[in-house]
Amino acid sequence: MDELTHINQKGEVTMVDVTDKDVTTRIASASAKIFMLKKTLEKIKNNSFKKGDVLATARIAGITSAKKTADLIPLCHQLNLSKISIDFKFIENGVQILTTAKIDAKTGVEMEALTAASVAALTIYDMCKAVDRGMVISDIKLLEKTGGKSEDWKLQ
Repeated sequence: MDELTHINQKGEVTMVDVTDKDVTTRIASASAKIFMLKKTLEKIKNNSFKKGDVLATARIAGITSAKKTADLIPLCHQLNLSKISIDFKFIENGVQILTTAKIDAKTGVEMEALTAASVAALTIYDMCKAVDRGMVISDIKLLEKTGGKSEDWKLQ
């Protein structure tokens, strides 16, 4: 798959035509990390932010953004996701966000999983910035994708 699928034969940007593709179960997993001061991480763990539960809010934001991916990324197809999950793992000096998107469709859900991870990280930043403006969001990446015509893929 060396060709750019969003460029037509004239070199113009275009939306991929998925009309002739088969409907298959497609799953994509992604992650992001947000690093912060120890006191910020402790406040998240203790649920002691005045704005409320940071991780619960980030989970809702991630789910909502995954459902709105086509509104954010111009050439994405609108999808009716059958599942989006957002999980959090405490890591040294931060939080890792792990997302999984699932659908039975003609196109994949990589962008939905990546959008969910990104927006969940941004939401954590937003909720904690009064305490720690130096937080760093990094390592936004696709971890795995299955389904569709192309081969399954996993980050090595």
